[in-house]
Amino acid sequence: MRIALGLEYDGAAFCGWQTQPGGCGVQDHIEKALSILANAPIAVTAAGRTDTGVHASAQVVHFDSEAHREPSSWVRGTNSNLHEGARVLWATEVAADFHARYAARSRTYRYLLADAPVAPAILRGRVGWYHQPLDEKSMQAGADALLGEHDFTSFRDAQCQAKSPVRRVLEARVERFRGLVVFTFRANAFLHHMVRNVVGSLVYVGAGKQPSAWMGELMAARDRRLAAPTFAPDGLYLAGVEYDPAFGLPGFSTHPLLELP
Repeated sequence: MRIALGLEYDGAAFCGWQTQPGGCGVQDHIEKALSILANAPIAVTAAGRTDTGVHASAQVVHFDSEAHREPSSWVRGTNSNLHEGARVLWATEVAADFHARYAARSRTYRYLLADAPVAPAILRGRVGWYHQPLDEKSMQAGADALLGEHDFTSFRDAQCQAKSPVRRVLEARVERFRGLVVFTFRANAFLHHMVRNVVGSLVYVGAGKQPSAWMGELMAARDRRLAAPTFAPDGLYLAGVEYDPAFGLPGFSTHPLLELP
């Protein structure tokens, strides 16, 4: 049978999602915990591969197993053997054609940024930081250029393995909430480091280093060297994955830190 899981994890506790030789990836820990419960090797596939330091409040994975367990057992049993930095939130049996990655219609990433003279201590590792106030209106004007289907080469990491740099951005919002600047991006898919590279460039706009129109110019240039440096991973969260409702997946409760009006 095929099982889907909903996960959340603290990216600072792992070396990214993908399995690593040293076993430090979120995937390594999830597979180990599931294999103990199933009494057999388990391999999982995720909706998105987050980088080191990037968090997830709504990651979705699937796996196949001949072990028959109640959904609640997949949750509690896996968590009892799992690193405390990650948790299974729900489990459900899905159709054999469900695929956590390829069946996803869109993915939503959210970046939380503190723009203040002093870096945060209590939220260290949970939010990004820039040392001066940012203009969210000019950043929103710049983010508007991202909407639609474009070649995002200027925001693509050099090590990106995607076959095409073209992505369709469905939502790009910049707003201020609870003292933080919140960036929300929803797209059919993302390139490696795409969100962090976009945020870095938008921060240049918000700080007055570049005009809002610069974002459109960067996309047209298709040259990563012209954009701002990759921003820190601390404030980035995989905050949602959209599927056809026919799959019947449970929803995710909004995390208080990521809640918007």
